[in-house]
Amino acid sequence: MRYRELGRTGWKVSEISFGAWAIGSMWGQVDDAESLAALHKAVDLGVNFIDTADVYGMGHSERLIARLRKERRETICVATKAGRRLEPHTADGYNAENLTRFVEDSLQNLATDCLDLVQLHCPPTEVYYRPEVFGALDDLARAGKIRYYGVSVEKVEEALKAIEYPGVQTVQIIFNMFRQRPIELFFPEAQRRRVGVLARVPLASGLLAGRMTRASAFPKDDHRNFNRQGEAFDRGETFSGVDFERGLEAVEKLQPLVPPGATMAQLALRWILMFDAVTCAIPGAKRPAQVEENVRAADLPPLSEADMRSVRDVYDRLIRAHVHHRW
Repeated sequence: MRYRELGRTGWKVSEISFGAWAIGSMWGQVDDAESLAALHKAVDLGVNFIDTADVYGMGHSERLIARLRKERRETICVATKAGRRLEPHTADGYNAENLTRFVEDSLQNLATDCLDLVQLHCPPTEVYYRPEVFGALDDLARAGKIRYYGVSVEKVEEALKAIEYPGVQTVQIIFNMFRQRPIELFFPEAQRRRVGVLARVPLASGLLAGRMTRASAFPKDDHRNFNRQGEAFDRGETFSGVDFERGLEAVEKLQPLVPPGATMAQLALRWILMFDAVTCAIPGAKRPAQVEENVRAADLPPLSEADMRSVRDVYDRLIRAHVHHRW
């Protein structure tokens, strides 16, 4: 495993990390024993950064990670998120009282007295124009409740606004072969300001793993079933906002680029790591085998310039017109 500096925090985190949404909720049936086995496998392979949220199973994901930490001696940095428990989910809900309550709940779930990293969880765009929200996070840091804070965003524009606040250490943003807009403006600015970049949804909800077909079906409680048009939350969270069949067509065009002995998922993750602005990719996993496949992506040699151009060409021809202007 290789490690990259996380912005200005002083931490060095594994460039392939662990996304813990799937072990909490909305990805079909999960088994806690298997989820814990997956978490342990990740640590065995050198992963030292886990991303979760209070809303993933309403604390369930956080509590599983607390169990992992209790059973391991390694230092494991945990990033959680706050805000999506608001009902309704409005900008006014992002106030000091609610943020303090969310942080206190996560402290309890994670069995710790200080959270490593708290991220605003894809708040309404208006929140980024309210300095008092970031002032509340500064207060929580001064109180010793959180070490650092960042944001998880839907749009590049939100990311650019967020990093104007000096306390924002990290930005979590959807970045993958199907969502390439962050390269153009956000990445250079994040590097200039030394902001950590966490690439979420790196496999486009599994589309870029290369195993899905037009016959693939998903359980009722899986967001890939019920959120394809944004019925429950932002459409960009499911298949990166790409129409399922169009995504399958694009994956077919990308498959010839997979190196011998590797998988489509590993190619997709290695592509992300080609960008120096990215601190780490955070693919999700529910089983140890998935973790191992993800982590081994870091062992692939760098992609050639020709392969990078080919990925860009597939994006330009099949994907760009449908996503680039939206997020």
